[in-house]
Amino acid sequence: MRHVFEVPFAGHPNVRSTHRTTTEITVETSLTPRGDCIVGVGAGAGCAGLPADVKGALRRASSRVRITIAVGQNSFVIRGRGDPGLSLEHPTDMVTRKSDFLCPRTLAVGCDAASVDMPRGMVRDLRRGAGGVLVIEVDAP
Repeated sequence: MRHVFEVPFAGHPNVRSTHRTTTEITVETSLTPRGDCIVGVGAGAGCAGLPADVKGALRRASSRVRITIAVGQNSFVIRGRGDPGLSLEHPTDMVTRKSDFLCPRTLAVGCDAASVDMPRGMVRDLRRGAGGVLVIEVDAP
């Protein structure tokens, strides 16, 4: 069964998108240059705000996750998986990880891309204030 949830977010002049192992969006509206994995601020939800059905699907060992970050006409896809150990309790942040590290901010693990892989044109658009949408699609047999 497929579960889908969309989270709108805003760009920010300090979006760098240079982290090699993670990608993050946050509900917070401020961003310092140290937040090198953050690609969006002012998000409509953190992990805690995900619907119960999406959380349940993400917690299945067999779940496959597709995260699409859409900015204007451009999109960037990250593929990963869920994990039974996901708490999905963080009120402000959602983080995808190449590793298997779990914490309340973790949305998906074992991902095939990170913020550094985002097309630079999209990063420029986000720095100029363009908004975007993070689309979470979970296939959980």
